[in-house]
Amino acid sequence: MTALERHTLCLQLQVIFRFAEREDLPKLEWYGKYTHFRRVFERTYEEQLRGLRLMLLADVNGFPIGQIFIQLERYEDSWRAMGKHAYLYSLRVMDAFQRQGLGSALLREAEAILRERRYASVSIAAAKENSAARRLYERHGFCVIAEDAGRWSYEDHQGVMHYVNEPCWILEKTLR
Repeated sequence: MTALERHTLCLQLQVIFRFAEREDLPKLEWYGKYTHFRRVFERTYEEQLRGLRLMLLADVNGFPIGQIFIQLERYEDSWRAMGKHAYLYSLRVMDAFQRQGLGSALLREAEAILRERRYASVSIAAAKENSAARRLYERHGFCVIAEDAGRWSYEDHQGVMHYVNEPCWILEKTLR
């Protein structure tokens, strides 16, 4: 074998699905890629402690390589009188682990958690320019129910407010 010949190594990794702990928060910044969401992560974690949200992680060797956040029961939606409803958001997988089924696994795990907690339905948003996300959600049984202006804001790690305008599709799925 010469130095020019290709060598391969097939790795098998154990992925553990678990809820975030305080020491995960810096790791969710993914080596600077999401530092601007530091305060968002901190606030979401505090809301997890209060039972309002869940931060589900896909962990490999103590490092979160994927995530999906769950906003529990949205009472402001008066048209949800038929049962508890949750909203999924911030589904992301580190680049090196994409297209391996991890996003699908996170969706399935989130849905299983919600079913255990007797949620009737769940929704998720897909940016209109992100057709791959919409296709993923539709493969998992979500259906488009509405359009949304996608206006939201966050305060970054330096205290600067950012205003996002990301038109999106709202997709929903019945869990029962």
